[in-house]
Amino acid sequence: MLIGAMNHPGNDLADEIDWIGKAGFDFIDLTLEPPGAASWEIDATAVRHLLDSHKLRVVGHTPPYLPIASPFETLRQGAIVEFRRCLEVFQTLQASWMNLHPSTVPMHKRGFSVERNLASLNDLLPISRQTGVGLMIENVPGAFNTAAQVGELLDPLPDVGLHLDIGHCNLMNAVNTEQEIMDSYGARLKHVHLHDNRGGDLDLHLPLGSGNINIEEALRILKHSGYDGTITLEIFAGDINQLLRSRDVLTRTWEAV
Repeated sequence: MLIGAMNHPGNDLADEIDWIGKAGFDFIDLTLEPPGAASWEIDATAVRHLLDSHKLRVVGHTPPYLPIASPFETLRQGAIVEFRRCLEVFQTLQASWMNLHPSTVPMHKRGFSVERNLASLNDLLPISRQTGVGLMIENVPGAFNTAAQVGELLDPLPDVGLHLDIGHCNLMNAVNTEQEIMDSYGARLKHVHLHDNRGGDLDLHLPLGSGNINIEEALRILKHSGYDGTITLEIFAGDINQLLRSRDVLTRTWEAV
């Protein structure tokens, strides 16, 4: 298992890499977002050297608000341009995978949203193969957060990986959906986000143990599937000590299950 942290896109990227490296994380979950980490502004080669100086690996993250399924074709194509630029940056940074957040379209039937997400993924797959950076979709609350829902995108596209957000599995569902998603698509799992919440519809990104997610059971599901890859502690507490305590919880619990 490798444990990572995400840069705050509102802060200077070099400063974010510096503290993540000094804190002893294995990798950075690098989100390419303005104002601090816009894909069109960073010097990818310089960032690669900085990462190397801290011996940090990279997992690619993209903004959840890019209009991947927009009914306005010009906007969807604009999102494709940005995703392509992100793939090229992550190629330079030697990332193996980049995530995308599928979405639905207001006032349209679900089938339309699925088709638009698939169209964007199909547009990006040739670029993914060219750059050597794989694509993975993240489960998102309320839209693509059950095995059946993520399957609408994964089943037609066997080259696309799964990015499991365990916190999201606990939101806007009658029961936590981690087990069912892993039962159906665990073999395609490429990356994990871990954080806590209290269910309902609030994506709180709490420190581990601060909500009602059974962290031990969540990790047992991962470990029993054979997963031993990257886990990002996507915790927005604003206090590095809470993030470090969550890392200790994750390490102890992983070893115990």
